Amino acid sequence: MNKIIHFSLAALLVGITNFAHAQLDFAAPASVGMSQESLDQATTRLQQHIDDGDIAGVVAAVARDGKIVYFESLGLMDIEEMKPMRGDALFRIYSMARQITTVAALTLYEQGKFDMDDPIQMYLPEFENQRVLLDSDSNDVSQTRKRIGDITVQHLITHTSGLGSRSSRLYRENRVRDKNITLDQMVSNAARIPLFQDPGTEFRYGIHATILGKLIEIWAERPFEEFLREEFLLRMNMSSTMFWADGAHRNRLAVVYRPTNGQLTPYQIESIPYTMRPRLMEGGVGLLSTVGDFINFSQMILDGGVFQGERILREETVDLIYQNAVPEQAMPIGSGGYWGGSGWTWGGFNLVLDAETYSYPISEGTIWWDGSAGTRFFIDPKQNTVIVIMAQVSPSRGGGFRENFSRLVDMAITERR
Repeated sequence: MNKIIHFSLAALLVGITNFAHAQLDFAAPASVGMSQESLDQATTRLQQHIDDGDIAGVVAAVARDGKIVYFESLGLMDIEEMKPMRGDALFRIYSMARQITTVAALTLYEQGKFDMDDPIQMYLPEFENQRVLLDSDSNDVSQTRKRIGDITVQHLITHTSGLGSRSSRLYRENRVRDKNITLDQMVSNAARIPLFQDPGTEFRYGIHATILGKLIEIWAERPFEEFLREEFLLRMNMSSTMFWADGAHRNRLAVVYRPTNGQLTPYQIESIPYTMRPRLMEGGVGLLSTVGDFINFSQMILDGGVFQGERILREETVDLIYQNAVPEQAMPIGSGGYWGGSGWTWGGFNLVLDAETYSYPISEGTIWWDGSAGTRFFIDPKQNTVIVIMAQVSPSRGGGFRENFSRLVDMAITERR
């Protein structure tokens, strides 16, 4: 791009509307033990990623001690139309929807609507007689055996149910997931296909939060999207978190780009664009959101379940969000890179157990996750920080813009806890 648009924090304070600045005050970095100079270097590095064509634009924020010390929107949200990146831009957050869905389910857990060890067939009887592949690497659904044990709610939350990824060959060949089917249809599809392995025996990242969304409908006795919006999102002023962008919201939706022959070109990941209402209300990967909404969500958890004086979750429930819930026999959850040093919590978050396995500085005990189109967030109770960064690029690496941002934000901490 020949021209890069850079909005400073001062400009954002004047120009952004419908963004939850009122929930967190702004503060000078030095007032919470951080360096303005190092944060400026983080901005410069993000701008370099834009100049290099790694990403078209980005929005990033850092909060410490409940105050926003960094908020920047850089570059473009639409290269073809030369639209500057907005601070309230909508991003496809994909896998970061899982944490929202799971924490929303925890509010029903507090109401006694379910227990973590409940077999899901109590609520979804189609899973009662589900079988298991003889060979987890096979796609032959005729070669199966009887399942040992039942899928529990805990197994759904921790990706240890035996269900698989929406992008797995088995699921693609059998059309398990399609945004043009209903949630009920997807649940039925998932139940008729054999499991990859017995519940509780192995971590396999997959469609679990979408099944959890159906359980929320049953527990709450109302449509998943209605419960999520009215009983959870609006309580934290997350009005920009939605399943599709219609009306004026369309102008806030950032374009997804893919590097092609040295250029960023528009790339549509989904067959149903996010400007149309999908038939599938998908708790696993189906949401749009903003940096501001995710700051609110993350800060609520960091503050022990309280948002603007209203208790969203009990303290003991928030404690579960920081605890590894993967059954011992399914640990470790992976072997490559950070997977070998991570767990998965009762709130559906990745948990840092061994910071040495990460390629960038991170505190043990941090909970976090990211999305496959270039989004990421961290909740660090040790340093009392929240970091949210969002772009739209597929594949999501974007020249390592998220990792570099993490390194420079870590360098900005002058007073460590």
